[in-house]
Amino acid sequence: MQRTKRNGAEVFRITGARMGLEEDVRGRQRRYVISMTIRTLSVVATVLLWNVERHVAIVTLAAGLLLPYIAVVIANAGRESTPSLPSHFVPAPVRPALEAGNLNKTSDQS
Repeated sequence: MQRTKRNGAEVFRITGARMGLEEDVRGRQRRYVISMTIRTLSVVATVLLWNVERHVAIVTLAAGLLLPYIAVVIANAGRESTPSLPSHFVPAPVRPALEAGNLNKTSDQS
């Protein structure tokens, strides 16, 4: 869809465009750093809780062991798929079928 500004410059709608590559990489890095921070906190909690609350320490240890694999899978998930663009086309109107013609024979059709 194209619009024009007051000064005559053309403006285009890009609502269906994917995010830029730099923004995508930054988002992946941010998610990875958050996951690794949670993992580090889990390992520290495991060390602190080992002699205090063994069951909780085992859960935090399992989280600390599994989070690196999950973080890598999330970070390498790839770019988002291209969003479907809204249709800007107006469908053609449905036209009724032609009615049957007069089947009576006239002198011209014999």
